[in-house]
Amino acid sequence: MIAGRRVRDYMTAAPATVTADTGIHDAIALLLRKGISGVPVVDAAGSVAGMLTEKDCFRVAFDTGYFQDQGGSVADYMTAPVETVDAETDIATIAMTFLNGPYRRFPVTSGGRLVGILSRRDALTAIEDMRGQVAHRG
Repeated sequence: MIAGRRVRDYMTAAPATVTADTGIHDAIALLLRKGISGVPVVDAAGSVAGMLTEKDCFRVAFDTGYFQDQGGSVADYMTAPVETVDAETDIATIAMTFLNGPYRRFPVTSGGRLVGILSRRDALTAIEDMRGQVAHRG
């Protein structure tokens, strides 16, 4: 049973972030350098303003190649608004959200500010941890 486990127990704390005015090519370089597939976009107060994913970045390649556009800022390509989850949310709830929705990651907030990011893999790790604990008890 995964009940009782919280998002905060499995999230990546202090994830890489960008701002809406970050240059899009700088943001793409960050994704590649960090080996991540998405990054939260935050405002000056640390609130989540959007999300930039690899999928969003494919539009950059199209715009650059087809329209001879040189890019722009993250604000031109990010997805907003974005669904977030609270750090105290039960992992079972998030597992069901992943199962029933298209998202691969959620920015995690506490008090309205970004505190982490939770991916499908993180939630799967929580499920596997709990399975291991149940197996040891049996």
